[in-house]
Amino acid sequence: MSVVPSSQEKATAALPGAYAGDAPTPYTEDVPENLRRATSRLQFPPTYVVVGFYRLVTDRNLYVPAWQKCKHGFVRGATVATVWAVGTFKIQRKFVEVFLIKSPRVTGLSRDAIFGIPMPFDLPTYATLFFLSSQVSAIIYFFLSRNIRIARERAYDQTIASRGKGADWWRPYVEEWDNPPRVSGKGWGLGRLMSGPIGGIVSSLLMIPLHAIPFAGMLIAAWFKALGTARYLHQPYFKAKKMTPDQVATFIEERKWDYRSFGFAAALVERLPIVGLVFSISNRIGAAMWAHDLEKRQHYVAAVKAGLAPGSEHKPKAE
Repeated sequence: MSVVPSSQEKATAALPGAYAGDAPTPYTEDVPENLRRATSRLQFPPTYVVVGFYRLVTDRNLYVPAWQKCKHGFVRGATVATVWAVGTFKIQRKFVEVFLIKSPRVTGLSRDAIFGIPMPFDLPTYATLFFLSSQVSAIIYFFLSRNIRIARERAYDQTIASRGKGADWWRPYVEEWDNPPRVSGKGWGLGRLMSGPIGGIVSSLLMIPLHAIPFAGMLIAAWFKALGTARYLHQPYFKAKKMTPDQVATFIEERKWDYRSFGFAAALVERLPIVGLVFSISNRIGAAMWAHDLEKRQHYVAAVKAGLAPGSEHKPKAE
């Protein structure tokens, strides 16, 4: 039987999408047996990043087409990137020593420590390798850009197809909250801006000084891009449901911490040097699996509201 908040509970319930609210998300308790595993996964969306990667590396129907589409561009890009890294390593290491390591008041760095913490390796070498790894990834992506985009789209579509769902399975949007937040689908928020090409350029420029500090730049940039990244990854889901911009905005607002946590994890792993290119494909798989579970709950909510779900206390409204 689904949990239906009473009038008194509604008055004290947390706002839709609020972090660590007192009230549970509607339709997440006492769900049918066939929905329990999906409901459990929906409690912590970053797990879909892990599941997506696991499926990519273990499912031949996913990794073989992706590799076939990308292998030639990857080989060419890796060759050029290797030549670049070997030829510029000494120059870039000198740059790190002059402009970062010798400015401890600004960066908190020294040759052997970060903010006073001793390091087991030579810091200029580490920072240089970190710079180079990002450049190597960018060079490889340049040669892959068109084909990897196709591979990402196919990975999403193949994941949905593997669930045995056709176009008619995706039904119109059903509101799950009795009092949904009032938001508009128009305009540009910081998250959406940072997830686009402009945001990528801005974040790359702002994070250059932080690349010498292990993972700091990656974490900060991933946080800024979190919400926009998750929204972008679910565009196929919104399109399949034929949702309006206002419905999309409301849907995300009600689950903003879910979208932020998933988007943060997805954006973070995609920023990892070289292997981030693999995650950029697997994250589409994870997003597709998340969309599948969200749609299963949408079906359940629609059945409850129509009075068709077993044990439902809702009754169809008279016309």
